[in-house]
Amino acid sequence: MKRFFIICLVVCALLAGGLIFWEPLTAHAPATPAFKPTDVQIARDKFGVPHIFGKTDADVAYGVAYAHAEDDFSTLQEVLAMTRGRAGAMLGEDGAKIDYAEALLGVRATTVRDWPRLPADVKALFNAYAAGLNHYADKHPDEVRLSGLFPVTGEDVVAGFVLRSPFFFGLDSVLGALSDDKPIGREGGPALDATGKLVPRELTPVGTDPADNGSNGMAVAPARSTDGATRLVSNSHQPWTGGVAWYELVVHSQEGWDFAGANFPGSPYPFLGHNKYLGWTNTVNRPDLIDVYKLTLDESGENYRFDGAWRPLEEKRIWLKVKFGPFVLPVPRTIYRSVHGPVVKNAEGAFAIRYAGIDQANMVTQYYRLNKAKNFAEWRTAMEGQGVPATNFIYADAKGNIGLFYNAMFPDRPAGYNWRGILPGDTSADLWTKTLPFDRVPALVNPRSGYVMNANNTPWVAAGPGDELDAAAFSPLLGIEDDMTNRATRLVELFEASGQIDEARLKAIKYDTAYAKSGYAKAWMDRLLALDVKGDPALTEAQQLLRKWDWNLDGKGHGDALALMVLRPANGSHYQRRADPDPLTILKETVTHLQDHFASLDPKLGTVLRLRHGEGPYRVDLPLDGGNDTVRASTLWDAEPDGRLKVRHGDSFIMFVTWDKAGGVRSESIQPFGAATTRPASPHYNDQAPLFVAHKLKPVLFDPVALRASGARFYRP
Repeated sequence: MKRFFIICLVVCALLAGGLIFWEPLTAHAPATPAFKPTDVQIARDKFGVPHIFGKTDADVAYGVAYAHAEDDFSTLQEVLAMTRGRAGAMLGEDGAKIDYAEALLGVRATTVRDWPRLPADVKALFNAYAAGLNHYADKHPDEVRLSGLFPVTGEDVVAGFVLRSPFFFGLDSVLGALSDDKPIGREGGPALDATGKLVPRELTPVGTDPADNGSNGMAVAPARSTDGATRLVSNSHQPWTGGVAWYELVVHSQEGWDFAGANFPGSPYPFLGHNKYLGWTNTVNRPDLIDVYKLTLDESGENYRFDGAWRPLEEKRIWLKVKFGPFVLPVPRTIYRSVHGPVVKNAEGAFAIRYAGIDQANMVTQYYRLNKAKNFAEWRTAMEGQGVPATNFIYADAKGNIGLFYNAMFPDRPAGYNWRGILPGDTSADLWTKTLPFDRVPALVNPRSGYVMNANNTPWVAAGPGDELDAAAFSPLLGIEDDMTNRATRLVELFEASGQIDEARLKAIKYDTAYAKSGYAKAWMDRLLALDVKGDPALTEAQQLLRKWDWNLDGKGHGDALALMVLRPANGSHYQRRADPDPLTILKETVTHLQDHFASLDPKLGTVLRLRHGEGPYRVDLPLDGGNDTVRASTLWDAEPDGRLKVRHGDSFIMFVTWDKAGGVRSESIQPFGAATTRPASPHYNDQAPLFVAHKLKPVLFDPVALRASGARFYRP
């Protein structure tokens, strides 16, 4: 018996060891990219922002990777693990969900097919970027979080673009609902009936957390400026940490690539910002770019009916790798695919998904071409490449042109179907195969008002009164949203009231913290004030504060903290197009929170709303202003144990760009924390935070001469 138990212990030990070591042993190790840099230099300015110099564009991409790894190698590795289907092995259950989506969408198959088709200069750029990451990993093996993750290839990096692009327009919400056997809410755009005709608008769900999607963008033409300058404001609202947090950089290549802006981890170039000649920023748009088809299966569940015949449902067994403590557990799953696209089976049946930009990697070329465009015509030609599936572009240039482009890869849908609901999957009649050309997207260029703006609102309102786009000129099949945000309403109000605009006035507009007394906010506040709370002194006091509130979350008046907290649920309902919560419940919960943690219903806003980052000697804890739908955005927060609201999403990378009358460019920028957000010992972990909370900016040393004169530190990776 003793021998039996010893054998059992040995077997258990071997199994445990196998669960610890099997995953990296089975990971595929690709060949190292064949790239050797010619001449790469990195310079760090006063705030640690990297300025990368190279003889070639590929040299610069190599330096971009290395500099970013110096500041945030941890997050870069998480992004890379996702592209290899190994996020579960690094991050556990949440990562495994991403791995499932990566396999379901056929990301690697798309990348393997499209990689050879990419232009040679694009492939060179991505190979160089991968080589830069590998170089850093070789020099810092103690920082590698997952055995076998390196070397990475340019193809791996492209796979990250293919994986993440559709999630910016809501694919995660659809996949989540289908996988969890939950109903899919009405998709973006105005509601349609069964024949595809417009019906009155309704409030219904549009996803799990689209409140994460935000941003403001605005541009002012010379005719509207006091000094004849052209101005662009980039005011993206993103998470402050993680895989879609902005990273600021400046690049200079002897091949003519000069650009200042920001990217996400895993990108060899900025996604927004400016070069010498032009610039742009982005805001999230919410058109209907996803269609769901219900399949008719036979009794075996292995075949689906399509155009009167049975077709085999493609089926593939995958093994998800899920970290659990020190072990990595293999979890089997089956993924399916039909002629429509990926298929999810649940208790209600089998549902196929088709979405804009499905199975293509053209976005990696488009972003590169946009970076190097030298005039409006070249920039627009790059946009016509239609690789980026969705997002608004707000544009400005040194010649004084400004514009808003509601960029989206609209499916070329036939009429006669309710494209906002579940579609029949047994016919090719409703299976679209083409994308409408770029000239079909709504666009407003050089309007008479002299400005353009977007704050995640309908593109029909992009400038002042009289400059509205004609919604009737665009088919409802496009699924373009028709709603406004408070930010958009306020921007139009502020621009219309401003007359000629100088730099100071534009900054005041951008940092506005007010709510308009209209729309969903006014309707919600009216409901709160109409509640019968007689007999409850605390609720009565809360009503009195809200009744006297000045509709401005600047932290200077009474009732700001209370108003901030009661307004967020209303904004979430409005933005997600779902029914409002119960106003009495919200008021009671807010009053209880303020009483329990602050012993007052009227603490200062800055006491409650905080910018917090780090621990111990590296910690910052500073007051914030604004709200979740004010132009100065503090969008999402987490309630801390002390009752303070720790903001995690809102105003993130901010950039002001100015082209003077002669065409010379200068810019300023700011981030919530610093350039090295995961390196607590770095002096640039939190060094921008005091400026950020004070509505101040720092100079972007785009001119290399100014950079050198500033005393920047130059080195080679």
